[in-house]
Amino acid sequence: MNAKSSGGKPTVKQQREAQRAEKLDRFKREQARAARRRKIGIIAAVVGGLAVLALVVTSVILTPGGARYTAGGNGAQIEGAETFTNTAVHVQTDVDYAQTPPAGGDHSAVWLNCGVYSEPVPDENAVHSLEHGAVWITYRPDLLTDEDVNALRKLMPSSHAILSPFEGMDSAIAVSAWNAQLAVDEVGDERIGEFIEEFWRSQDAPEPGASCSGALDAPGKVA
Repeated sequence: MNAKSSGGKPTVKQQREAQRAEKLDRFKREQARAARRRKIGIIAAVVGGLAVLALVVTSVILTPGGARYTAGGNGAQIEGAETFTNTAVHVQTDVDYAQTPPAGGDHSAVWLNCGVYSEPVPDENAVHSLEHGAVWITYRPDLLTDEDVNALRKLMPSSHAILSPFEGMDSAIAVSAWNAQLAVDEVGDERIGEFIEEFWRSQDAPEPGASCSGALDAPGKVA
């Protein structure tokens, strides 16, 4: 018997086989497309996950320590801490401060954005941040190791705190607030945390709780 009917057309069996072959081919193409979509989805998910992980790692590495403190103090006496009386006038010139580092006084109308700096910051802008209740941790870079600096970062509150190197201090570390300052020589000195607890966002500052962001980023800001 011939494979085709006498009219030259495929037989019913051949038509059905052709239809099955076409369906099978279409199914395979759809499966291949679905596999490609899944692969692209997996790659996108992995890339997205890595991006999120990188963001988390960066935030952990770069942000201040986020140590917990209570805003304002209760009048605790910190051994070795000094208090001062300084004016608080906005000026457009450099200021010769009574304390080194400054712990208040006349200052720029623009405050320094709080955070971690790898370079010295302008005194006049940092003092304005003190006016807002910030604490300013300064250190002599020739006396501290990178490990020491990282330890200081862990002591920082998550806001209203500045960490920066400062040349010419008599001590290895100084912690300053508005009209108050503590000088120490060791990162592990417990008085650092005690001072921050007492003077961070103190109501004795001229503008306690005012913003410490949205103004000046000095060179060397890393967090």
